[in-house]
Amino acid sequence: MPLLVACLCAQWCGVCGEYRSRFDQVKATIQQDHPQARFLWIDVEDEADLLHPLDAEDFPTLLIASGHTPRFFGPLTPQAQTLERMVRTVLQEPNGTGIDDEPLRALVTRLHERPAD
Repeated sequence: MPLLVACLCAQWCGVCGEYRSRFDQVKATIQQDHPQARFLWIDVEDEADLLHPLDAEDFPTLLIASGHTPRFFGPLTPQAQTLERMVRTVLQEPNGTGIDDEPLRALVTRLHERPAD
């Protein structure tokens, strides 16, 4: 399974609105070398059923997974450089330590099964 990067945001969140172009910029940069990497922008209100039982309390919240193994889940400063550095670290260490959380692993599986946008 390829790298998965999901940004959990809300349409009403001004910070998320500003972050969207930076997220897309990192997506384009990473996919030049790793076209199989999957980047998803998920509105927490529109996709509440998909995300349940997990909840994003701060925005933007990022989920980064290597295959079905979650590697990071939490809020991230809305800077392109920070996201790119984190993604490249996971790409360089695909078998690194994952997060042992069953609901989070289940979300990663659901996101991998979700049709591409």
